[in-house]
Amino acid sequence: MCGRYTLAETLEALRLLLEFHELPNLTPRWNIAPTQEAPVVRLGDDGLRHLAMLRWGLVPGWAKDLSFAANAINARAESVANKPTFREAFRRRRCLVPADGYYEWMATGKLKQPYYFTLAAGGVMVFAGLWERWVSPGGEAVETFGFVTTDASPDVAPVHDRMPVLLDPAAWPLWLDPRTPAADLLTLLKPPPAGRLVHRPVSRLVNSARAEGPELIRPSEPEAPRFL
Repeated sequence: MCGRYTLAETLEALRLLLEFHELPNLTPRWNIAPTQEAPVVRLGDDGLRHLAMLRWGLVPGWAKDLSFAANAINARAESVANKPTFREAFRRRRCLVPADGYYEWMATGKLKQPYYFTLAAGGVMVFAGLWERWVSPGGEAVETFGFVTTDASPDVAPVHDRMPVLLDPAAWPLWLDPRTPAADLLTLLKPPPAGRLVHRPVSRLVNSARAEGPELIRPSEPEAPRFL
């Protein structure tokens, strides 16, 4: 799964990589958490890629309120094509979610030790995302997104059994194109081969959604496990 991630890459580097034209004022983020806004890239009606700031936690149009998002920050690849929460977004509203890395937690006794995952070769990760547009009873429109997750790769499995779907550049046009058949989309939702990702233990400060700053991703010795 994915519960927190980072994005501190420069806007210009992201524009060159993902080929959008917007010039938002992006602030480096070291602890993006559910319900917060974050940048995603999606295909517009003009056929071009556009960057937009969406709220993390997918809320389908039929949901009663935004609290629905708490249970929809991730969509499982195995059921994304059929589960009512994600089905329509999977068919018509897919996006790319850029990140420098993401956090995952491993239980050690009574503690949960956070680890930070990045590409072994460095650079920006691009994850498979879905987006939706929800309108409140008062007419306020809120756009939201969520990650698609899959089985853990050999690099992730020692820490967690799930991971966000990492898309290679060749897959980006297929994922964004609303004409791509569902069968072809599902072939993209696989874990990467061994050696693509690396991870390191980091401070438990990241456990707080209010924590921010580059110190959150600095290597830290794992705390000794506590047992009952």
